[in-house]
Amino acid sequence: MSATPADIVFVNGSVLTVDSRFSVASALAVSDGLVSAVGDRAEVMAHAGPATRVVDLKGGTLLPGINDSHLHGCAFGLTQPPLSVDVAYPTVRSIADVAEAVRKAAETTRAGEWISGHGWDAGYLAECVADSSRLPTRQDLDAVSPHHPVLLYSATGHATWVNSAALDRAGVDRNTPVPPGGVIVTDAAGEPTGLFQEGAQDLVHGALPALSPEVRADAIRATLRTLAKLGITSYTEPGLGPGGDTLMRGALAHSTLDVYRRLLAAGELTARVGVLLLPSGMTGTAEEFVKTLTALDEPASPDPRRLAILGVKLFADGIPVNRTAWMHEPYIGGGCGALCVGGDTDEERVAQISEMIRFTHAAGYQAGVHVTGDRAIDTVVDAFAAAAAAHPRTDPRHYVIHGDFLSADSMRKLAAHGFGVNMNPTIKWTVADLEEEFVGPERAGYEWPYRDALDAGVTVTSGSDAPVTLPDWRQGLSTMMLRESKASGRVSGPDQRIRLAEAIRTYTSDAAWQDFAEDWKGTLEVGKVADLCVLAGDLLTADPHGIPTMPVVFTAVGGDVVHDELTS
Repeated sequence: MSATPADIVFVNGSVLTVDSRFSVASALAVSDGLVSAVGDRAEVMAHAGPATRVVDLKGGTLLPGINDSHLHGCAFGLTQPPLSVDVAYPTVRSIADVAEAVRKAAETTRAGEWISGHGWDAGYLAECVADSSRLPTRQDLDAVSPHHPVLLYSATGHATWVNSAALDRAGVDRNTPVPPGGVIVTDAAGEPTGLFQEGAQDLVHGALPALSPEVRADAIRATLRTLAKLGITSYTEPGLGPGGDTLMRGALAHSTLDVYRRLLAAGELTARVGVLLLPSGMTGTAEEFVKTLTALDEPASPDPRRLAILGVKLFADGIPVNRTAWMHEPYIGGGCGALCVGGDTDEERVAQISEMIRFTHAAGYQAGVHVTGDRAIDTVVDAFAAAAAAHPRTDPRHYVIHGDFLSADSMRKLAAHGFGVNMNPTIKWTVADLEEEFVGPERAGYEWPYRDALDAGVTVTSGSDAPVTLPDWRQGLSTMMLRESKASGRVSGPDQRIRLAEAIRTYTSDAAWQDFAEDWKGTLEVGKVADLCVLAGDLLTADPHGIPTMPVVFTAVGGDVVHDELTS
């Protein structure tokens, strides 16, 4: 027996270490929050003592704790009832259903107070599906809520739907200037319809009352409870600070980050959180960005393995379904989108985003850039390379966030410089059919090219972008392996399928790389932190179609159990 008996021993299952060889063992021991032994039952039981908890996996699968490397933790919690009206599919299936949900909320909300909701998606609203030109409007909400301003966030986070009372409260009318890169949808008479896209959303978001620290803390706690039940032990919170707090109804800079610090101090942060600072919102100029980032003075975390500021988030363009992703080839129906930063021409906007990236790199931060269109991605990757050449640094690990239409040329450059890409399999599952209406079946099939990126040598990580999609990595694994869509089940881009082991790495060892943490987390190897989860059933032999329904029965973070449905 070991000099110090293990706290927990797991036996009789498949232990996926996700080491460099993807070794599979049958038992594992945890001591003092670390993995202390991995091997067969006899080898690991030698570390057990009288007080050791021995867990029979019963043929289940033990794997590293899941690292969702792009998850808006506070925002996800805020979308859950009772903090928000649920207007997501399948709760609602039509604009009429949305109106009914708002009507019910109005009955229990004092006159004049805001009603907010989350999750609507035109691709799942019957009226919009029947007529692709039909979009949600303020009139759809006015009849059921004439005395309450209403603001409904889309599932993507790139569009907001409001009623007339909200427009009045925000002071938005036909004469309101459109922010650079934003869209105020107007009718034939030039009046706002109540639909705002990209940076124009700030015009109405800014009218919302600020969320208190207590509400934010409750939202994060709700998220942490959900993540524990899903086996998620780490996540990247991509966008806290002045820009992020504006997007999440904050009056005080850094308020959400301060709430995270309070939860850490109170011992309530039951997952590891890496933070990307967001100096400004979805639009802006390089001058504003540099000024704000320069002024940030964040204190060092007392526990950087539990809460760490990793880098800075920037926005380069929008998303394909809004036709705001900047593409080389036109969308069906015309238009190529544009960069969402300040500037009157493409050349000026390229110069703006390039300067933001240059300054971020020179200031010593990791840059995570939201960018989806192929032309925008090429611009961002070229800016990464130029910044690295102008200011040599050791391993900055910049990465493309989303990277929907990552080009072969950009893949080569990312791999050559040691940069990465963060992709979104659960969004792929959700929008695969819808995207064909905007970019056609060939480009829609290619979207999120996992196979090509891995073959090119790019480090690829996966995130849910919750609340855009639920943070269910099991569905992510299935989608990476099958490339089947949610709506029809049709295969979208079969040549971009990847294998199970590769898919698991995007949520574990490679996600740890994105966090600069591969030396101490992301795999189940002796000496690394005991962040782990257990699935009921054998993941290695499971039909990929069945992976999303495999129960998560155990989760631990640093050896501390945060979810447990196992019997010893």
